Amino acid sequence: MVDEGRILRLLRSVSDDISVLSRESGADESRREDPIWLRGVKYTFVTAIEACVDVAQHICASEGWGPPADNGDAVRLLGDHGVCTPALARSIRQAVGFRNVLVHEYIRVNDDIVIDRLKALGDLQDFVSQVAAFVTPA
Repeated sequence: MVDEGRILRLLRSVSDDISVLSRESGADESRREDPIWLRGVKYTFVTAIEACVDVAQHICASEGWGPPADNGDAVRLLGDHGVCTPALARSIRQAVGFRNVLVHEYIRVNDDIVIDRLKALGDLQDFVSQVAAFVTPA
């Protein structure tokens, strides 16, 4: 059984991270020159995407749709089972890959890609909306 409270707490965390990232997308040059700014943005992406993975893993386990092969596969299963659209599941799967690069290949991250992703937060917002609708049906 899906723990609605747990999922909603995780989705709230994603929403909070989206708010931070959205605010930072408009950071001026002096703020971006602070050496901790980009590190903070990267970490916030990691925590937002990790919470999405936690949501996917929990739902897959609770619904008996697994075990998924990996974190990206857990997200794919959400799309396969109608928790979110398949297109959104593909996009969040790509975000999981982005998170893996940030965590495991952090030395080689192209910072321009990180900054570009600040302009594309809609999929994370859609994930929150679609999963919330799944766990709290009308």
